[in-house]
Amino acid sequence: MPLRYAKAMRSAPTDAERRLWHHLRARRLCGFKFKRQQPMGAYIVDFICFDRQLVIEVDGRQHAQRQAEDATRTAWLQAQGFRVRRFWNDEVLRDLPAVLDTIRSSLYAGQP
Repeated sequence: MPLRYAKAMRSAPTDAERRLWHHLRARRLCGFKFKRQQPMGAYIVDFICFDRQLVIEVDGRQHAQRQAEDATRTAWLQAQGFRVRRFWNDEVLRDLPAVLDTIRSSLYAGQP
């Protein structure tokens, strides 16, 4: 079920997800491979770089009412060894260079 749902989500991204994916796909950001709408346990993450154990979530307004669920999801991902960075849709659309800088920094955080 999660795989089928992930495939459906890949075919209908939000504007913010589409815009960010343009910069993450095909190793365009620092040469790192990202996947999108990746099933992880009971969840589907927006973007993930397995090499750096980094999950990127792009949240819409509905997430303001789902903070407890998002906290549980983040805790589960962290327990699996992943770091999670969250951005609001409007943040991606309004200031993409800053979002990309934050992701770049996260990719190299804690690396030799």
